[in-house]
Amino acid sequence: MSKITVQQLLNAGVHFGHLRRKWNPQMAPYIFMEKNGIHIIDLNKTVLQLEDASNALKQMARSGKKILFVGTKKQAKDIIAEKAKGCDMPYVTERWPGGMLTNFQTIRKTVKKMSRLDSMVKDGTAETLSKKERLVLDRTKTKLEKDFGSIADLNRLPAAIFIVDIKREHIAVAEAKRLNIPTFGMVDTNSNPNDVDFAIPANDDAADSVALILDYVTQAIREGLADRKASKDADEDDDSSDVAAALVAAAPESSIASAPAAEVEEVPVLAVAETETSDIQEENTTPETESND
Repeated sequence: MSKITVQQLLNAGVHFGHLRRKWNPQMAPYIFMEKNGIHIIDLNKTVLQLEDASNALKQMARSGKKILFVGTKKQAKDIIAEKAKGCDMPYVTERWPGGMLTNFQTIRKTVKKMSRLDSMVKDGTAETLSKKERLVLDRTKTKLEKDFGSIADLNRLPAAIFIVDIKREHIAVAEAKRLNIPTFGMVDTNSNPNDVDFAIPANDDAADSVALILDYVTQAIREGLADRKASKDADEDDDSSDVAAALVAAAPESSIASAPAAEVEEVPVLAVAETETSDIQEENTTPETESND
């Protein structure tokens, strides 16, 4: 994975922060300067923080763990959905359901209900219902798919969550901290970077900025998944080669033990006996012919 450059971040507008009157003093170490009443983010520190976060996420993906992407603001939800689908990770873009992490079992029951309604539509069971019941079923199914369809494959708590705009998604941050789930987040100048474990100082309002950061992060996750798949394939090849070597080593011993030695010596002995018998018969017939003459 190629390292991201300051120029790429600059072109995407990652350096633009909020107005000075909206800033959070905890972001002071990540602010480069102030211009026209707007804080400018230090992109050199953004590069360092982004590298650390990407390496950590890559290790999690290599271990086969799930990372939940969260972002419900209008300019980021479509980008989050696209990037999360690209690396086969769950995401929440419509609404953060309260208690999704701290009350995960109840959320799983809702997801199972959604799957049950979907199976009713597919196997034709819904056709046996009345018109009003089918209408209620379709409305319920549509609503559940909108809110929980993106986490249908999340069978257990995620290993980490990546958040766009931690101030807006403060409930998700609080639930993750309560369960000691590592948190990664894009932190603007109006947020507190101490609320997350891996803070990436960046503009979380511009679509280009969000797309660039997520593209780099998801690329690291895809590399981790590729490494995991390659290691699995290598282990399977090693196992198959070990089995083949064991079979080859055992094959000569079994063939030697099963082959009878008598069968190998019987052919020459029979051939010699037949030759001797034919010679004796010729000698016996020759004198009789001479005496008759």
